[in-house]
Amino acid sequence: MDEYLPLLIPGAVIGVFTILFLAAYFVLRQRTKNDTSERRMTDSEIIRRLLRYAAPYKKQFALIFAIMLVSIVYDVASPLIIAEIQGTIKASFELSQLFSLVALYGGMLVVSMVCTYFQTLLLQKIGQKILSQLRLDTFTHIESLSHEQLNNIPVGKLVTRVSNDPNAISYLFTNILVTLVKNSLVIIGVLIAMLMLNYALTLMVLCFVPFLVIFTLVFQKFSRHVHRSVNNTRTDVNTFLSENLSGMKITQIFNQEGRRMSDFLVRSKKLERAKFSRTFVFGIFRPMVYMLFVTSNLFLFYIGCKGYIQDTTFLGQTITSEIVVAFYMYISKFFNPIQTLAEQFDMLEQSFASAEKIFLIMDMVPEIQDEPDAMDLDEIQGEIEFRDVWFAYKPGEWVLKGVSFHVLPKQTVAFVGATGSGKTTILSLICRNYDIQKGQILIDGIDIKKIKIASLRRHFGQMLQDVFLFSGDIRSNILLRMEGVSDEEVMEACRYVNADTFINRLDNGLDEVVRERGNNFSAGQRQLLSFARTIIHKPSVMILDEATANIDTETEVLIQDSLEKMKNIGTMLIVAHRLSTIQHSDNIILLSHGQILEQGSHQQLLHLKGRYYQLYTLQYDKQQLQQS
Repeated sequence: MDEYLPLLIPGAVIGVFTILFLAAYFVLRQRTKNDTSERRMTDSEIIRRLLRYAAPYKKQFALIFAIMLVSIVYDVASPLIIAEIQGTIKASFELSQLFSLVALYGGMLVVSMVCTYFQTLLLQKIGQKILSQLRLDTFTHIESLSHEQLNNIPVGKLVTRVSNDPNAISYLFTNILVTLVKNSLVIIGVLIAMLMLNYALTLMVLCFVPFLVIFTLVFQKFSRHVHRSVNNTRTDVNTFLSENLSGMKITQIFNQEGRRMSDFLVRSKKLERAKFSRTFVFGIFRPMVYMLFVTSNLFLFYIGCKGYIQDTTFLGQTITSEIVVAFYMYISKFFNPIQTLAEQFDMLEQSFASAEKIFLIMDMVPEIQDEPDAMDLDEIQGEIEFRDVWFAYKPGEWVLKGVSFHVLPKQTVAFVGATGSGKTTILSLICRNYDIQKGQILIDGIDIKKIKIASLRRHFGQMLQDVFLFSGDIRSNILLRMEGVSDEEVMEACRYVNADTFINRLDNGLDEVVRERGNNFSAGQRQLLSFARTIIHKPSVMILDEATANIDTETEVLIQDSLEKMKNIGTMLIVAHRLSTIQHSDNIILLSHGQILEQGSHQQLLHLKGRYYQLYTLQYDKQQLQQS
């Protein structure tokens, strides 16, 4: 019975561990039971999709694994060499044999370190390439989403998906993936070596393994919960920051700094609690793994010392000091990979949680897609036709109701009406930013759904009320990475739209720095730059959506002159509230509640003395009153 006592004691000790573990289990379940994050993905699905990014580098990974085998040989063989050194010292203490063993051990150590260096170097290089490709795919997919889908996703969330989340995933390829394989092979190699050295002591060590597996599987479940919580709250903080930093001027104007700070504090505290829960989970898991390691060593020393002092055997196996030394190192090499995985478990779960978030974005199917038989159009004449078009942003809430009109090539057509009448919606539908529910939209007699989206939009130039300029310089904002255009051609476009009047006054001309959103230029200057941007891309159809709103009188004169010139380029569609700016349009379409109320030339509509006449008279009287 005494012989089996060392096997019974570990069971009692682990029983105590199990009680502690169950207590921790219920605490963790309470902490994570309210997790309500979005759709879940299985580990196998995440791994399968991530491995697709590693597939192009199969040869490099094969080389890494070959190098890794050298390190594994060292991990498995080094305890045997140390045991042999200890046996030599104890038995004969022959210096020549001792020096040979030490030299062998030192040589294997140096080779292992060199292999580890090259392994790390290759992994980092491959990991960065995979990271770059993942970022590119995520950004490209986001670009393909429709306006409606992008409107429903906070900008801060998208920024997190493209920037922060791939960083967490890169650790999987640069460290965790190879470490998992290496540690698995090390554990197998160590077990085989231990069994060959002394199967009785190996059985004692294996008593702890089932509990280790149970601990790992259960804590894996809870760690995924806490990582999802951390990711969700971090995204919430980024979204809040993105929105509020962009709107900081409004916050200051209305003296709302205190309230905004309180809102930020709430989100920051939520992130703090989520991170504390994550720390709590791994604060329980790591000590349990370490306790199993320490306990197994204690029983090794107990059995080894008892056998050495009393000259007894354990389960029929003789135990010598060399075996005790070798097993001490093997137990360390058996538990160290598991302990390392425990240390890396945090990053592993973070990688999986981040990958899940990215793939959920990438699984969003773009609402606007090319038809299988969609065609490319090298050029268009600019003929546009709406045939009984019905459209709603939300089901049942019709914005356009049976709208029909015909625009001939090179015509200038203006859309007027009250806010919400559907003017801007019509312009968005022509560019296919949204798809209609009923009817048909034709360009040169071709249904726009039969034209590739990129080809269709290439022929449109849009000038909006809120001009967006990118950080950089004036030249890059006009060209938008268009290649093969000289500075003289850029300035010619600027002169055509009168943008040269202020560019020539700048110290650096086209090289003048443009700050974020172009806030170092006036609204009129930004608008003139958008005109130049449109002209340089030579569109067949130009769209102006309130492009002359909020412009000072002097700049408006320049813009009106630019518009007159631009009418000669192609078809022009204009949305304007100032009726004085559209009097010379070939056709004016008056919309009301999503339907065409009146249409015709300026003089024709005045002659009708209908709704357009009322709007014009009202604006004219108001203008006369302001001038007086």
